[in-house]
Amino acid sequence: MTERATLPPPTRPDLAVIGAGPAGLAATLAGAARGVHVTLIDSAPQPGGQFYRQPAPGLGARRPRALHHRWRTWERLRTGLDAHLAAGRVTLLSDRHVWCVERNTDPSPAPFTVHALLGPAQDESVAIRADGVLLATGAYEKVLPFPGWTLPGVVTAGGAQALLKGGLVLPGRTAVVAGTGPLLLPVATGLAAAGATVVALVESAAPKDFAQRARVLAAAPDKLAEGAGYAAQLVRHGVPLKLGHTVLEAHGGERLESVTVAALGPDGRPVPGTARRLPCDTLAVGHGLLPHTDLADGLGCRLDGPAVHVDDEQRTDVPGVWAAGEATGVGGAVLSLAEGHIAGRSAAARLRGAVPDPAEWAPADRARTRSRAFFDGLDGVYAPPARWAELVTDETVVCRCEEVTAGAVREAVGSLGAGDLRTVKLLTRAGMGWCQGRMCEAGVAGVAGCAPVPARRLPARPVPLGVLAAQPDRPPPPPPDR
Repeated sequence: MTERATLPPPTRPDLAVIGAGPAGLAATLAGAARGVHVTLIDSAPQPGGQFYRQPAPGLGARRPRALHHRWRTWERLRTGLDAHLAAGRVTLLSDRHVWCVERNTDPSPAPFTVHALLGPAQDESVAIRADGVLLATGAYEKVLPFPGWTLPGVVTAGGAQALLKGGLVLPGRTAVVAGTGPLLLPVATGLAAAGATVVALVESAAPKDFAQRARVLAAAPDKLAEGAGYAAQLVRHGVPLKLGHTVLEAHGGERLESVTVAALGPDGRPVPGTARRLPCDTLAVGHGLLPHTDLADGLGCRLDGPAVHVDDEQRTDVPGVWAAGEATGVGGAVLSLAEGHIAGRSAAARLRGAVPDPAEWAPADRARTRSRAFFDGLDGVYAPPARWAELVTDETVVCRCEEVTAGAVREAVGSLGAGDLRTVKLLTRAGMGWCQGRMCEAGVAGVAGCAPVPARRLPARPVPLGVLAAQPDRPPPPPPDR
């Protein structure tokens, strides 16, 4: 994807949309069609986000649709984006890693400044001015620690999917997919369809968990049909589905060689005598998703638990800031598209000084309501084993960046008296490394027995000191003509 150097006419409001996944694309199309210029900013070389991640053009993918669901929706989004780019209503800034959004006390030249690092090296920063900001920053994976999880060959479920969709490569030849959550299904079927031998899909949710929420699940027949489609693919590829099971340990020397899995009892503990060792060279593991709220938190937006609080128009409580998609709560692509559509319409109207009519987005509102109800029901189904932290040995590294073990965390709580996650962090350095707790916070909190709390992580990504010292940011370089 190339970019256009077209700048918005001075009389047209400029909306900065951060994130080019389903929510950001839907918001961009809705806003650009209604009289605002949209600057769409994304860290990837191409739009699509994780859900519509595209292989690099140089790889020559012959059937990229084979790796995706809802391909027609992607084609519609892509066609609409191209039309707005050609008309100068949208400027696409790819390879920009946003590290801060600033509210300007002096609204001239604009109320907001979006600061982004450039390209793979990320050692230069640019500033993008905007009259309004729409956060479509998505979510990141939650992975809970277990003995052996740091072995080469153990990857996140989303990481395995990204390798397949973006690089057209397999993480290994013989895989176990494990953890909990709906993401495991497309990962297992995708790996199998691409030629990997998937030894098992190990899901900690038990059949009774699905049966207890049958009414909620039955209210979304399209989701049931999607699930049935995945089940059929598992059968076709000969992938055993182990419901109510968990991974106890990953084994290997230089890299992963096998994993031990076991059935879970009603108390969340492994059932004695059920442990089985499965040979594999890859373990794709994930325990759900967490909303990406760093930028919203930095702007002072209210959070409801782990997600950004929004009203019926997808407005945050900070004037001029909207949020859509999984930053407001994890709920899949359909919900993200609906929220992005509503947010884009609302932003376009409000930035032009008009009051939007909710009747104009009634279908999207109904889709939003249905999707939220469905995923609220799923939250109770897909939950990690209640006693998972007891299975983490003292020697297990729980914070990879700072190499903090579970034993050190337990000592901070038991011997040193730490009673909250912040004190555990200060005593052990857990969460103080490169990822700033994004990978380890849930695991450290579980081992410590402390409630996880949304952390303030500003800047939103590591920034070179030279960038901070070289204020103000220069404007973005003009991209080449298409």
